Amino acid sequence: MIGTPRALFVIPGEAAGSSMVFARRQADALCASGVEVESFFLKSRTSPVVLCREWKRFRAVVAAFRPHVVHGHFGTMTAFFTVLAARDLPVVITYRGSDLNVVPTARGPRAWLGRLLSQAAALGATRIICVSPALRDRLWWRRSIATVLPSGVDLDRFRPRSQRLARRVLGWPVARRVILFNSGSDVRNKRLDLAEDAVAHVRRRLGDVHLEVLRGDVEPERMPLLMNAADCLLITSDAEGSPSVVQEALASNLPIVSVAVGDVAERMEGVPRTRIARRDPASLAQALVELLDEPRRSGGRAKAEECSAARVAGELARIYRLVGAA
Repeated sequence: MIGTPRALFVIPGEAAGSSMVFARRQADALCASGVEVESFFLKSRTSPVVLCREWKRFRAVVAAFRPHVVHGHFGTMTAFFTVLAARDLPVVITYRGSDLNVVPTARGPRAWLGRLLSQAAALGATRIICVSPALRDRLWWRRSIATVLPSGVDLDRFRPRSQRLARRVLGWPVARRVILFNSGSDVRNKRLDLAEDAVAHVRRRLGDVHLEVLRGDVEPERMPLLMNAADCLLITSDAEGSPSVVQEALASNLPIVSVAVGDVAERMEGVPRTRIARRDPASLAQALVELLDEPRRSGGRAKAEECSAARVAGELARIYRLVGAA
């Protein structure tokens, strides 16, 4: 058993912006728990030339930081690169959703190759983390070393605050009913069309209802404000792993209407003022009307404690100590 673990995160994309913010926050939570974390941001997953350069840069970081474990955050080329470049170091891979899920909007050779690389990388992993049970079931092999662990939510960052004050800061009308919808960068998989149809039904019954669509370019620090300003979160995705936005809404006591996707039903189980609806506009609209007719906050805060960032960080630190000492 090692003392203070040193973990090298491999994260696709850039260090700034909203992309993979949950991985960066997980690094922060681990640092707060006493784990030393260094992050390596993989600049490309498609260019052979860039990947060769990244390989050399990665090995230089390994030599300088001397990690006990390398943790790849996402499957596809990120996980495959991590397993190969780590060489004899223990590797943890976190699968998050579209890296293993068959996403209806992601078809063709590239999507198929990405999922194949995810499955191949699992063969080289020392330990696997899947953010939901359904995602673990997608693994072709090595499920015995897979732990189900969500990304975790920062309960200090996401917490209930005054809705009136949040709306004043955002410039939203105080009396208007607002539904929050996170379309991210994949509008088709998130099913914005279904969300818009459902809200059109709601407007026929309740009048002025606004659908606030988050397009993937929202500053991460703005999200807690939006969670407290809105009246409800709507999820209509075709495929998910464990959507962080649901954990954030629970921590903020924001009511939720969702289709049965990913681990959403499990996260919302027993929480007042949350609904699982069928995947059609009328059913979603009925659930939204039930929550918006007399807007009140949910009781999700207590449920969110199950997947707090501190709790997840503690479990990760335990895993690091085990694999680092093996």
